[in-house]
This record gives sequence, structure tokens and C-alpha cells, in this order.
Amino acid sequence: MNNNNLTINSVEELRARLDEMAAKFAGTNISATENKTTDISYRNAFLDHLHTGLVSNVLKKGSDGTGGYLVPDTYEEELVQALRDKNLMRRLGKIISTTTNLKIPVVDAHGEAFWVEEGESYSFTNESFGQIEIDAYKLAVVILVSDEMLEDSGIDLEAYIKSSFADALGDAEEEAFLTGNGKGKPVGIIHQTEAALEVNTLSSITLDDVVDLQYSLKQPYRKNAVCIMSEEAYFHLRKIKTFNGKPAWESSLTESEPDKLLGHTVFVTKYLNSEYGNTPILYGDFSYYWIGDRGKRHIKRLSERYADRGLVGYQASQRVDAKLVLPEAVKSIKVKSNKNQSQSE
Repeated sequence: MNNNNLTINSVEELRARLDEMAAKFAGTNISATENKTTDISYRNAFLDHLHTGLVSNVLKKGSDGTGGYLVPDTYEEELVQALRDKNLMRRLGKIISTTTNLKIPVVDAHGEAFWVEEGESYSFTNESFGQIEIDAYKLAVVILVSDEMLEDSGIDLEAYIKSSFADALGDAEEEAFLTGNGKGKPVGIIHQTEAALEVNTLSSITLDDVVDLQYSLKQPYRKNAVCIMSEEAYFHLRKIKTFNGKPAWESSLTESEPDKLLGHTVFVTKYLNSEYGNTPILYGDFSYYWIGDRGKRHIKRLSERYADRGLVGYQASQRVDAKLVLPEAVKSIKVKSNKNQSQSE
């Protein structure tokens, strides 16, 4: 992206630009070479390789040069859907396909309002804009399958591999997307948001604090805003009643639907922490959280490494990063970091 693309004069223009970029990159074809994995013959050769270890000429066009092979497009779509089912942030965020590092404009500072004397000229102070960059971090997992399982024709090996990879990759992704430290993994969203308020302890959070959090967010983002909270925060707030003794929560009608607090959907994750210095609650429009999938996923069959144990290993890898491209779209509640200070107040 060149500097001309950063000539943006308002947050409204920035939101429109981000929506345009997201539409452009969502579902982008990665490359002409990788598009060759869409045909049925390649999928059949790939799945046959998973079962037997045989490498056909058809499969070789998807080689990654290290003994692994590009996942067929149709199978990858199933894997990505399984990841969405396992990873909360993939369900709420915007997934885009990238081939290189992606530079995205963001708001650095807002312009200030000013009083104007009659007849005096205006002194414009527009928002200032910078850039964030969606990079790519490698995430890999190995699962082991017994020789007996491979020999059993009644076992759906493809479904087993897909489910196992989705469980492992989905958990690792959700943890990094929420709380990652940026060292060999993405920077977590809790490090990219502004705290609307800080509380002494988790148990001191009230419904008034939740209302303050909701209205710390600008109106355009409240329309599609949802809440993500730790298990401890959920258990605490779930017991709070309104002033007239009625529950503040709307229970879901079906098991698959989340509950609502003060009219807003609530998702619970085990990866947010409620202890001192941590962020137990996030609230906002997470469509501005972009997850960049770099290239395609690869699977490598490890036939010899675990052979003495009667096992075959399957290694899956992917490259991914994620950023909150409009930081003002999400706010948080943070627990103060100094335990002694919190207790003395």
C-alpha cells in the first residue's frame, strides 16, 4: 500500500476504506500455482497419500519442497470452517487471505473541536492516521494415528484429522488472538484496546460498570457490539440482579446461542484472565479484528519418525496473524495491577 492510500480525512472515510479492503481480500485466491489444488484428482491423490504414504505425479504439483503438501481447496474449506467452530475470534472477526505483509491505515489521533470568533477563519485539525501491519506467524501441530486405525476401512481418517487439527490449532489461535505477547505469535487483542475503566478486583465489577463500558464505545460500533469475558467474570456477573431484583441476563433459548447481558450477546473464553493486571472483559464490534491467513495450509505425513511405536504422524502448519484495525471499535475493563493498592482504596 503506498502513501497515497493514506490520504483519509475522517474516521468515517477510514471505516469505508477498511470495509472496501476487507471485501477485496476476503476469499482471495492465493496464487495460480495453489489454485491447481482445486481439482478432484488432486484431492483424491492427497487423501490417498494420507492413508498410504504414496506420492503420485498428480500430488507432486502441490509439494511444499519439505515433504509436505498443500491441502486441497475443498478440504481446506472444511478445515477453516472447523477452525471457526473451535475459535471464537474466527467467528467474530474478519478473515482475509494475504500473500504478503498487509499495511492497513489506522487512527493515531482524533482532531479537536475549537471555538471560532465571528469572522475568523477556521483552523482545521483532522484526525491523524498511521499504519498497522498484518504479518504471518507459523503455527504447527502433530497428531499421531495408529497403524491399526489406518488399516481399519471403517475409520474416516479425513474427518479425524480435520477434527484433531481444528481442536489444536483453534485453541492455540484463540489464546494468541486474545492474549498473545507478539513473540513468535500474534499480539493479543487485549494489548490493542483501550481500557474504558479499571476496577480494583473482579468481584467489584457492577452492572453500572458494564453500562459505562458499553457507552464508552461510540454509537456506530455499539450496533454490532458483543461482549467477550473470562469464565470468572461470567460467573460473577451472572449472579447480579437489577435494582428491582430481576435478572440482568437474557438466557438463550437454545444451547447453541449465547446469553445476553443488558441486551448484548456474551461469549465466554477460558483465555481471558481475571487476576490483577489482566483484562477480563472486552466489548465492541469485532468485525474490525482482521485475521490474515497467509497462503495455504500444509500437511506432512511422517511415516518413519514414529514407526517403531506403530504410529504415523501428521503435521499440519499454517501462517497467520491478526490485528484490530480500528482500535476505537473495542474497549475493555481491566483489573488494576497493584494488589496492595487495590485493597487500600
